Parts: sequence; structure tokens; C-alpha cells
Amino acid sequence: MKKILFVCHGNICRSPMAEFILKDMIKKDGLEKTFEVESAATSSEETGNGVYPPAKKILAEHNISCAGKTARKITKEDYEKYDLIIGMDSENIYNMNRVWNDSKHKIKHILIDFAKVNRDVADPWYTGNFQQTYDDLVLGCKAILKSLKE
Repeated sequence: MKKILFVCHGNICRSPMAEFILKDMIKKDGLEKTFEVESAATSSEETGNGVYPPAKKILAEHNISCAGKTARKITKEDYEKYDLIIGMDSENIYNMNRVWNDSKHKIKHILIDFAKVNRDVADPWYTGNFQQTYDDLVLGCKAILKSLKE
């Protein structure tokens, strides 16, 4: 089983959206027993909070549920548990490297890099554009899934 962890700053927008988008793609491909997907934050400021309502709304518009998800901060143990750790922007990568010594090279680039797009995933917390973020995440998740199935 391949274990994937998506990480963003607060774990209330981008990383949980990526988690549930990829879980939905995996389910549609009948690969639930092949992958485990979760998400977490580099900060503790949103710990225990649910997915941000506009993020939850855009997922629901695409028939994707994120029910029960609450924000959590990355832990030292996460590094050993997950095979692939993916950030949403360069700040997330920087902060993950402060927590973990990436000796096993598990921290992979920014999610959208998998789709050969060289920029951060749009942060709807600042842009307010949840559709753009959703589109970025779908693009990245499709590319990840394709690469992992090859």
C-alpha cells in the first residue's frame, strides 16, 4: 500500500481538498486497497477545526464529501508512516524540512509540479478563488495518480 500525505499551512483548505479529491479518484478507479491518503498542516493554529466552509462547498459541488475531517499538525511519526509527502507551496516544503530530516527523500515537490506546472497551488485563503484551487488540485492529483499507476 502506498501512503500519501498532503500538507499545507493550516489543513483546512488546500491539503484536505487534495486529500479528498485524490481519494475520490482512487475510489473511482477501484484502487482503495492500493493507496492510503491523508492530510495535515505545518502549523497548529487550525488544529481541531473542520474544513473551511468554502473549500467544503466546492468539494460538495463535485460530489466529494470531506465529512469528519479536522485539521491536525504534522508529527515526527508522519515521516516514517508516509511514503510520499507533498506540499502545496514552497513555504510548506520549507516548513516540512524544518520538522523532518528528509534523509529518505519522501518530501516531494509542490503538488502541481507533478503536472509539470512550475508554481505554487493557488491559496484560496488569500485569493478567495476556490475554483482555481480546485482546478490546480485536480490537475496535480491526476498527475500523481498516473505516475503511481505506471
